Amino acid sequence: MTVTTKLTAGQQAPGFTLPDAAGREVSLEDYRGRRVVVYFYPKASTPGCTTEACDFRDSLDALNAASVSVVGISPDGAEAIAAFADEFALTFPLLADEGAAVAKEWGAWGEKIVGGEVVEGILRSTAIVSPEGEIESIEYGVQAQGHVAALRTRLGL
Repeated sequence: MTVTTKLTAGQQAPGFTLPDAAGREVSLEDYRGRRVVVYFYPKASTPGCTTEACDFRDSLDALNAASVSVVGISPDGAEAIAAFADEFALTFPLLADEGAAVAKEWGAWGEKIVGGEVVEGILRSTAIVSPEGEIESIEYGVQAQGHVAALRTRLGL
C-alpha cells in the first residue's frame, strides 16, 4: 500500500505542472493571485466523476465572477480527458496526472472500497488554494453528488 500524507489548511500547496487535454503544460503557479479550486477525481467519464465535473461546469460562471478558478486532476491520459471535456462541454482545465504523482503529493491517494473490494486509487478530494498559494481548506473522500453546492456555500457564493 502507498502511504500518503494528508494536507491541512495553512500549509503551502505543493506545486505541480501537468499537461491539459490539449497537451499544454498547466502549473499551480499560473493561478497565483487568484483563488483556485483544485479537485482530484478518479476516472473521466464515470458516473460520479461526470456528476462532479458537470456541477463544476454549471457553477463556473459564479465561481469565476468571484475570482475563483477550477482545475480538475485525474490519473487519466490526455486523450481520455480530452474526450471527457468534449463530451460534457467542460471549459475548465482538466489535467493528466498519469502515475498519480501529484495526487499522492496532495494526499489524494489511498485505500478505498470499489465494488466491495479494497483497492488503491484516487480519493475524490477538493482543495481551495488562496491567491498566495496556501491551502485554505481541503477535504478528502468527498461525495460527488452535492459537493459543489456545499463548496459554493463555503465560498459564500
